[in-house]
Amino acid sequence: MNAMLKSPFAWLLKREYWEHRRSFLRTQWVVAAVVIALTILGIIAAEVWGARTGNNIQIGFSGSLNDALQNGLSQNTDALVRGLDSMLLSFGLIASIVLFFVVFFYLLGALYDDRRDRSILFWKSLPVSDTATVIAKVVSATVVAPIIAVIVVLAAYIVQQIVMSIWFGAHGLNPFTLIWAHVGPFSTWLHLVAAIPVDAVWALPTVGWLLFWSAAVRSKPFLWAVFIPIIAGVLNFWVGLIGLPHVNIGFFWGDLVGRALLSVFPGSWMAVYRNDPSMLNQLTNMSAGEHVGTYGMMYHTFLTPDMWIGAAVGIALIAAAIWFRRWRDEV
Repeated sequence: MNAMLKSPFAWLLKREYWEHRRSFLRTQWVVAAVVIALTILGIIAAEVWGARTGNNIQIGFSGSLNDALQNGLSQNTDALVRGLDSMLLSFGLIASIVLFFVVFFYLLGALYDDRRDRSILFWKSLPVSDTATVIAKVVSATVVAPIIAVIVVLAAYIVQQIVMSIWFGAHGLNPFTLIWAHVGPFSTWLHLVAAIPVDAVWALPTVGWLLFWSAAVRSKPFLWAVFIPIIAGVLNFWVGLIGLPHVNIGFFWGDLVGRALLSVFPGSWMAVYRNDPSMLNQLTNMSAGEHVGTYGMMYHTFLTPDMWIGAAVGIALIAAAIWFRRWRDEV
């Protein structure tokens, strides 16, 4: 284990974290802190308003915290646990949105920024291969950043529970039996952790696409990576509109453009079931705590052609990015 932590690849991962911890870690913390702060301000406002008028105002970013308090007062444990599940999932959704933008722009600059500031000359002077360098960036985007995100989700949820415990206690309720004694929300969090390998493989087309342009172009990788597929989609639609042979519109935007640009969004692998009525019905009937997918649904994705076709394309694009990294020294 000690040898693995001191290996060159481990140091490459540490380098990526040190250089990007502001986006990987601090951005997640700041957003979670803002949500918690707004919740605290909402609780204070609700209590003041209730004391003055005798009416309650609705607060909460997932359902209503007022409902949680009322469920606690009425000892409606099942509804309270569902509310706690929704609260954790709300933190997970917020973290997923933040993670998408962080990883998207991290990948766009991952190989381009080294050439722009000419630090690539220093890194190439070290005994580290271009392949290892690029793979470290892939792992950072698909594994390290998501792990940080789910840890922040759990920490933010626990802080939110502490806030709710104080609030419940102020109303004469026992927070230990009403809030802390339930494993449901933590089981939901484990689903988020279990989804990381599925998200990582599903994300490979976008990872490869963004790294390819980051390594290949001399300027403005965002424009190349984003506008080329969008312009191609518009031209394809126009060609179809005038009756000429074209790629199916739904396939082009969903399976080509969507996979190229949006596959790094956590949980986007659920799109593989969009044409499966049984799976869609299963998703519809799930509780809030199951909306991240059952373990079976997650790992069944590895048996679908969409997963491995996308992964093969992503790996080919990553290989192309490695080639460009090897031969392009600076912008």
